[in-house]
Amino acid sequence: MAAAPAAAGSGAGRGRRAASTVAAWGGWGGRPRPANILLQLRQGQLTGRGLVRAVQFTETFLTERDIQSKWSGIPQLLLKLYATSHLHSDFVECQNILKEISPLLSMEAMAFVTEERKLTQETTYPNTYIFDLFGGVDLLVEILMRPTVSLRGQKLKISDEMSKDCLSILYNTCVCTEGVTKRLAEKNDFVIFLFTLMTSKKTFLQTATLIEDILGVKKEMIRLDEVPNLSSLVSNFDQQQLANFCRILAVTISEMDTGNDDKHTLLAKNAQQKKSLSLGPSAAEINQAALLSIPGFVERLCKLATRKVSESTGTASFLQELEEWYTWLDNALVLDALMRVANEESEHSQASIVFPPPGSSEENGLPHTSARTQLPQSMKIMHEIMYKLEVLYVLCVLLMGRQRNQVHRMIAEFKLIPGLNNLFDKLIWRKHSASALVLHGHNQNCDCSPDITLKIQFLRLLQSFSDHHENKYLLLNNQELNELSAISLKANIPEVEAVLNTDRSLVCDGKRGLLTRLLQVMKKEPAESSFRFWQARAVESFLRGTTSYADQMFLLKRGLLEHILYCIVDSECKSRDVLQSYFDLLGELMKFNVDAFKRFNKYINTDAKFQVFLKQINSSLVDSNMLVRCVTLSLDRFENQVDMKVAEVLSECRLLAYISQVPTQMSFLFRLINIIHVQTLTQENVSCLNTSLVILMLARRKERLPLYLRLLQRMEHSKKYPGFLLNNFHNLLRFWQQHYLHKDKDSTCLENSSCISFSYWKETVSILLNPDRQSPSALVSYIEEPYMDIDRDFTEE
Repeated sequence: MAAAPAAAGSGAGRGRRAASTVAAWGGWGGRPRPANILLQLRQGQLTGRGLVRAVQFTETFLTERDIQSKWSGIPQLLLKLYATSHLHSDFVECQNILKEISPLLSMEAMAFVTEERKLTQETTYPNTYIFDLFGGVDLLVEILMRPTVSLRGQKLKISDEMSKDCLSILYNTCVCTEGVTKRLAEKNDFVIFLFTLMTSKKTFLQTATLIEDILGVKKEMIRLDEVPNLSSLVSNFDQQQLANFCRILAVTISEMDTGNDDKHTLLAKNAQQKKSLSLGPSAAEINQAALLSIPGFVERLCKLATRKVSESTGTASFLQELEEWYTWLDNALVLDALMRVANEESEHSQASIVFPPPGSSEENGLPHTSARTQLPQSMKIMHEIMYKLEVLYVLCVLLMGRQRNQVHRMIAEFKLIPGLNNLFDKLIWRKHSASALVLHGHNQNCDCSPDITLKIQFLRLLQSFSDHHENKYLLLNNQELNELSAISLKANIPEVEAVLNTDRSLVCDGKRGLLTRLLQVMKKEPAESSFRFWQARAVESFLRGTTSYADQMFLLKRGLLEHILYCIVDSECKSRDVLQSYFDLLGELMKFNVDAFKRFNKYINTDAKFQVFLKQINSSLVDSNMLVRCVTLSLDRFENQVDMKVAEVLSECRLLAYISQVPTQMSFLFRLINIIHVQTLTQENVSCLNTSLVILMLARRKERLPLYLRLLQRMEHSKKYPGFLLNNFHNLLRFWQQHYLHKDKDSTCLENSSCISFSYWKETVSILLNPDRQSPSALVSYIEEPYMDIDRDFTEE
């Protein structure tokens, strides 16, 4: 029985190989059964010792065992691949062997991804598993990285076609065999090397898809500044490649989420921030900076995001990509949807498109097409939707990063907002056809649908763009900006400075701006729609910051308040997320605005309606507390104004009358403090703590703080829990000091939203935390000695 050739470059001679084989088998006592061989190989794969590769067996032995075990000849092919892939090889025979291996794995992977789960052969061990077990994955990594090896001062080269085959086989193995992707992710030099393969158009899509999967499981985020010639690489991408590259960027610029709920608490976030300060910028922040340093990067993203369907890549190049998708399984579900729609359209029109079987192509690499090939319009649209999804996500993440102001300036300069406005009706919020395009295994209303995902990503971008930034007025057109000025003039108040400073050449064009278009579709949205939450968040972000009467009136005149009240009261919305977003938006819309309260009272014109509204508020204070805060602040301002219009609203408005009652305020205060604890504080519910502080600050202004604390003490006793609430509140306020008085914390949000100076916030907290038990405004004065528990170190719990 002839010995197999040694592995190229491995240094393993025949004697050493024989010795390791004998050791792995436990002596020459007998040949192992196939199951034992696989077990030994698996053990060797985990330990790195013993049987690890096909080259450790003879071809005769593998052939004999293959007949019994039905390994599809894969171990023998790997044996030949070892022999033909040494450093001095011309790789011609090597490529032929890869062509033999590839279909054995691709059909199996296709079945796996399309959920048929039917193996191409009836074998106990799938082809991809056997390929990996006999060392195929490691061998392909070595072959791909041969260009990094110098031989006599010259870099080795392998053809794009060979690289493409290697990448395709690797990906198919990752799809079907558990653990392969994670093993590749651990090879950091290989991951970095993969980026260099994206310089070739022939291997770009395969490389990008494999990188995306690898980065998805990689424990530590890769640093883009370690990629050789990153700027040149990205700058040389065409628009289609850049859009696909955004799939990879989505993984590299987003902060990694550990998936642990505790990490979402403010305690944990503060601890992580302290740790990050000592470690410097995170990998995601470094990667964002690396991308922003590439000349023209953001401009190209903006062009991609705003490109019309008619301007997209021509039919031929897209068909070439579809052929890649047909064999490149990451996009199999998308292609399944695209082809189904293409077939439907071709049945009803003369335009036809013929898709070839995998592997068949013309000499120029394009699929066979009919003489009248014409890409169906729905396929063009879906092509553009899939690209825009990735691009908008990257822009959104950059907008929320450390270089936010720089990104804002560039996005405004490159007219992203007016570009999206022009696409709103025809692409972003287009009407669904009867055969609405959905992914395989999903329905039209599923959040995984490309159409729906694009809409949500678009709304998230608007939210990030508008939030506390003067550029939010770019969402309007010139006529709408003039309307804001007219509102200010009529109310005899100064015009908003940001409106005056807005560059009119960068705003939306057309009859309606983007904000107005959003309001129109928002009011038409079905009650059960998943978009309601994101729409409300996007509009609310336009109102956040310093309260603007003109902004509020602009939205009130378009019926927004009535729409919100209809959703809360008449449709009796049940979704907690939607309710929270609507309550938050209603609070920003009504805050300090007499006209808004008049409109509210006009709509909520019966006791029955008002009771439904209160029921929704009281069903979850975590969701409604921002509205409670805004109404409380408005009431305080109105009570200090001498104006007939204000006096009329105060006397007629049910909501203001309800909030003005001390028992109502105490009920809210007690529940707000009771539903949160330091250990459970998150970005979502910390607003409950700040709302409770607003109630007490306004009481302090009226010199009623001791009264409110005394009432809280009585409520504690009535609930048979003396000290429980006030001890908890004491701990919460101690945490508040640690959280908000940190030098990196931006306190302007609290100040702008409440119109109460941050110094008054700090003073009120200090007064409440005064350790002097003789102080009538100190919490400790209302906690009886036996129940005192205020010195707990909550950071240790």
